Amino acid sequence: MTDTPVLRTAFQQAVADYWNTNQDDPVNLRLGEVDDIYHHHYGIGEPDLSVLEKPEDQRDQAVIEELHRLETAQANCLLDNLGDIKPSDSLLDAGSGRGGTSIMAHNRFGCTVDGATISEYQVGFANEQAEKRGIADEVKFHFKNMLDTGFATGSRQAIWTNETTMYVDLFDLYREFSRLLPVGGRYVCITGCSNDLTGGRSKSVSKIDEHYNCNIHPRSQYFKALAENNLVPINVIDLTAATIPYWELRQKCSVATGIEDPFLTSYKEGSFQYLMIVADRV
Repeated sequence: MTDTPVLRTAFQQAVADYWNTNQDDPVNLRLGEVDDIYHHHYGIGEPDLSVLEKPEDQRDQAVIEELHRLETAQANCLLDNLGDIKPSDSLLDAGSGRGGTSIMAHNRFGCTVDGATISEYQVGFANEQAEKRGIADEVKFHFKNMLDTGFATGSRQAIWTNETTMYVDLFDLYREFSRLLPVGGRYVCITGCSNDLTGGRSKSVSKIDEHYNCNIHPRSQYFKALAENNLVPINVIDLTAATIPYWELRQKCSVATGIEDPFLTSYKEGSFQYLMIVADRV
């Protein structure tokens, strides 16, 4: 195991502080309360807009339940692309948040899952979720830096990042993932990235960076970093059109934060894209 401190830089400390103190964010908590699966990402798919026609005293909760369904659909889309996962395999959720996707992966595949996050609050929350379900021996969350996990070389059959790569250097990240994956191992990334074709970073993308204290990468940077680290994309899916309805619905409920407008503006003007990249270790 590495003796390197988990938080190496002032930026990493700032990111950890953000998530450690952002504990009561209703966007995550109220949606997670729907079925006790807590996500830290966004949704895809066509929403059931009949929820907007509910009586006023029921409408907000109906919208929240629909948003949660779309976020769960996003997580299932990611899991669908992990390949042939056996119960004997070990997976890594890099930037695991409150643990929802890790729990879903174990429930689907029966395998062991480790989650890594630099938020100690998230580690505690997610481990409580695993303990409550009686799966704490199979699903474990760790206060670890995804750039240097300390896990054994070749120990992960699959790794995913779900909207977490904008917090790290991609070349450092994929160097670590290439170490952790055996030849034939699978990496799946869902991320927002700026569109190189539109030129410099748009005002809307900059607002997203500022809101989440992150550093959104240009699309080209992903493919350069993957290629340098023996990770070969086998599928790239543009999910931008599939996520816009989620953001339009989120504008219409009590958990809206104001960041919905920059997301919708940047998606619709083409300066921001929501991609899923599926890559194999070669």
